[in-house]
Amino acid sequence: MSNGTDTSWESSPDTPQDYLRENPRDKLIADFKVVIADAEELLRLTAGQAGERLTEVRSRLNERLASAKGRVFDADSVFREQTRKVAEATDEYVHQNPWQSVGVAAGVAFLIGLLAGRR
Repeated sequence: MSNGTDTSWESSPDTPQDYLRENPRDKLIADFKVVIADAEELLRLTAGQAGERLTEVRSRLNERLASAKGRVFDADSVFREQTRKVAEATDEYVHQNPWQSVGVAAGVAFLIGLLAGRR
C-alpha cells in the first residue's frame, strides 16, 4: 500500500476475514460485540439529554445491554470449550487410529477429486 502500512497478512488464506467467513458462530459473536459497542456509545452520547421518557429508555437499554453482554460472553465461552473438546477428541482419535485416519482422508480426497474433475 502507498501509506506504508504492512498488509501482507491480508493476502494470506488464513486472514481474520477468512476465518470469520468460514466460522459463522464467530461471525455472529463478533457482530453482537459490534452492536453492543454501538449501543454503549449511544448511551454515552445521550447521557446529557434530559427527559423522563429518554431516561426510562436509556435505563431499559442499559439493562438489556448488560444482559446481552453476559449472553454473548457465555455463548463465546461455550463455543470455545466445545471447539476445544472436539479438537482434543479428533487428536486422540487420530493418534489411536493413524492408518484409519489416513484412509478416511484419502477417501475424502478421492471424492473431492472426482467431483472437481466433473466440472
